[in-house]
Amino acid sequence: MRDLNQVSLMGRLGADPILRQTKSGSSVVNFSLATSRQFPKRAGEAGRELGPDPRGALEFVEETEWHKVVVWGKQGEHCFQYLKKGDPVYLSGTIRSHSYSDQGGVARTAYEIHAEDVNFLGTIRRSFEDSGRVQEPQIVGASMMALGDQEIEMTELSVS
Repeated sequence: MRDLNQVSLMGRLGADPILRQTKSGSSVVNFSLATSRQFPKRAGEAGRELGPDPRGALEFVEETEWHKVVVWGKQGEHCFQYLKKGDPVYLSGTIRSHSYSDQGGVARTAYEIHAEDVNFLGTIRRSFEDSGRVQEPQIVGASMMALGDQEIEMTELSVS
């Protein structure tokens, strides 16, 4: 049996990406990604006592999860150049962990998403306009992808 470590996330950046260079000169970009889910409140559950609203519709709770994302190389440089806080992205990659000791000497484990593919959703045209670049990206392919009850157009972009 083969193991699988793969994750796909769609969310919004929590802060502008940060670009760093390794000692060997490789580019690495870090950013936080917020993903949210909604679920109905239920009467009697802790923190969910409100139940239906007066109109008879269910009331929903939104829960946000924060992910640390790492993107290497040229793709990371493109993320740094074109993405800003609040921009939506769809990414896929792997989950990686590393252990460290905090200031008090307590052993901790941190988890990160190492993105192998980052798709900009609805941000690339604005980024080109903001940067004053004349050449816009060329669309080299497009497909539709269904996520839950939403259809999202996935577009591959060629940025030279």
